[in-house]
Amino acid sequence: MTDTGNIRELVLDSLIEILEKGSYSHVILSQALGKYQYLSKQDRGFVTRVTEGVLEYQIQIDWMLNHYSSIKVEKMKPVIRTILRMSVYQIVYMDRIPDSAACNEGVKLAIKRKFVGLKGFVNGTLRRISREKENLLKELSDPAFPWPWIRYSVPEWLYDMWKEELGQEQTDRILSAFLREAPTTVRCNLSLASKSEILDSLSAQVAQVSQSPYSEKVLLLSGYDHLEGLEAFLKGWIQVQDLSSVFAGEAARPKKGSYILDVCAAPGGKSLHMADMLAGTGMVEARDISQAKAALIEENRDRAGFSNVCVNVWNALEPDPGSIEKADILLADLPCSGLGIIGKKPDIKLHMCPEKLETLRKLQREILSVVWQYVKPGGILVYSTCTIHKGENQENTEWFLKNFPFEPVDLTGQLGDRIQELSQKEGQIQFLPGTYPCDGFYMAVLKRKI
Repeated sequence: MTDTGNIRELVLDSLIEILEKGSYSHVILSQALGKYQYLSKQDRGFVTRVTEGVLEYQIQIDWMLNHYSSIKVEKMKPVIRTILRMSVYQIVYMDRIPDSAACNEGVKLAIKRKFVGLKGFVNGTLRRISREKENLLKELSDPAFPWPWIRYSVPEWLYDMWKEELGQEQTDRILSAFLREAPTTVRCNLSLASKSEILDSLSAQVAQVSQSPYSEKVLLLSGYDHLEGLEAFLKGWIQVQDLSSVFAGEAARPKKGSYILDVCAAPGGKSLHMADMLAGTGMVEARDISQAKAALIEENRDRAGFSNVCVNVWNALEPDPGSIEKADILLADLPCSGLGIIGKKPDIKLHMCPEKLETLRKLQREILSVVWQYVKPGGILVYSTCTIHKGENQENTEWFLKNFPFEPVDLTGQLGDRIQELSQKEGQIQFLPGTYPCDGFYMAVLKRKI
């Protein structure tokens, strides 16, 4: 590892951007690691783990800090608060980092950021937590611990909402799954390369490659350095895409020559899946609201070399008379709360609130009220979100079916024998982490009446 102080400063700056300024973690981490490409694999791993780890365990870390700090977390100066959080994460959750090193580096950071007068406070707080961490962890794991949302490091309102909607056992299963490390899930573009070609390429560069038991198209990767350095990725043979999202394409079942419209497509995983299924025929039109989002889709399309994908900038709330009754399949993977991908983007739980959920639910209905008319009579609409929230999912589908000329498509058997959800008969599935090895994801497959 290079200079530990400089590496920890990079973590500190990243966390301040995310926690104090509201930036997105995946954007900040990508920018930071892109700027410092000379960092070793070990250094990049440290930056990523501590940054994401603090976000993942922030609620639990703050509980620990409030136990042993003379100043409550919300009253601390932002820089000091962030230094303490990242230091506590190293002390409590990283066995390979000596507690003394985490404490000393935290003090050095405070001095370097011109908080010399608070170095004693930082040192004392971290030393106390270091001495008491075993007791803290024991208390958290006690079945009688009275605050389960702290055990799982999620906001109380979120725990209570899921407990009411899903029950405590299912909620605990979901939240436990979010805290487990998961491999990278990729989908194979089998119209571009055979499965054996893809596996041979990956096996030469990736420590571990395994086949998902849920889909022949899906592989699980771990032990690699840069995704962008993998031959199979550079050739467009694989696309990072969660298993649940792959199911959305499988459920749509496009026929050769179809015209498919994806109205909120970035970064383009579902659009490219459809293009791959069309095997060079038909056309997939991928739209999104900004040029930046369109550029993400174009980057993935161009890497794979799909000629049957066109990309356009379009606000899904704006009606498009030229698209009315044109689409054989319309994909509406709409802006949502993202509560199903907390395991990958833990800052979501820190920025979301019940008021935002309601705003998003209304936005989804507004978009659906516009885009439904693009579906041909007899065509398919796939409504999906990467969240776990009845208001954005089942309730929106119920509302849509009452107000527009669509009916559910029976999905029984379309997604393989391992998917046994009774709701498939009604054209809907809510995938839950802990029940399935995937993100929290909802989809409804609906057919426009003739």
